[in-house]
Amino acid sequence: MSYDTQVPPVAPQVMRNGLGTAALILGIIGTISGFIPLFFWLAGILGLIALILGLVGKGRVKRGEANNKGVALTGVILGLASLILSVVGLVIVVTAVSDVADELDKSIKDTAPKDPSSSAPASKAPAGDAGKADKNKGQGLADGDSSVYDDDLKVTVSNPKPFSPGEYAIGHTKGNKAYQVTVLIENGGKEKFDTTLVSFSATAGKDGVAAEQVLDDKVGAGFEGTIMPGKKATVTIAFDAPKDAKNLTVEVNPGFTYDASQWELKVG
Repeated sequence: MSYDTQVPPVAPQVMRNGLGTAALILGIIGTISGFIPLFFWLAGILGLIALILGLVGKGRVKRGEANNKGVALTGVILGLASLILSVVGLVIVVTAVSDVADELDKSIKDTAPKDPSSSAPASKAPAGDAGKADKNKGQGLADGDSSVYDDDLKVTVSNPKPFSPGEYAIGHTKGNKAYQVTVLIENGGKEKFDTTLVSFSATAGKDGVAAEQVLDDKVGAGFEGTIMPGKKATVTIAFDAPKDAKNLTVEVNPGFTYDASQWELKVG
């Protein structure tokens, strides 16, 4: 008597190719991100993950658990490329930020008031000349003094004069006194100067109360447009001060990259 012995068929082994495929996809995305400087961080993260997954995928291929050796190897290569590109992108961004910071610092230094200790003494003005010798300090200037900046921009404020606000003036309080001053800006540099950001403010009296700027049809309009090299521009502005005020401190700021200068003026 014979018996037929049937061996059950062996189930085919399922290949575990997922990690190699994932490494390839992440490597591609990471490499593309690496060519965009601001996405260097994304390239670094994806490159590291792709490298790890690719190496694990290669291990599965060696053990016979996967059959996509080329895909996993490509994922490893692209992961390394993403890491390299991320480092390059980081260097580019850091260098760019450093350059911008240096330029901004240089711009601020160029527009700061000159230090009298590092420059030649100012020449004395001729006797009887209404304009006094230039002062390089941005604080405590007197009427007619000039604040000169490193880019050769010069700001001068005149002696205050009593001012009678019009009937519809803004900024004048009844019982107070108003004073007008002339602000002269001379551009002695080589670049045109934009007057858009020029601002004025003032305080009055021993307590330094805010002196509001007076606006009417006679005064109040500030500088407009640009001042070309070798040219100058003048405006007249007025401030409202308490009746008993004996001094008026006028501050002029040529722009946010400049240091403001102050003039201590006698009134009353």
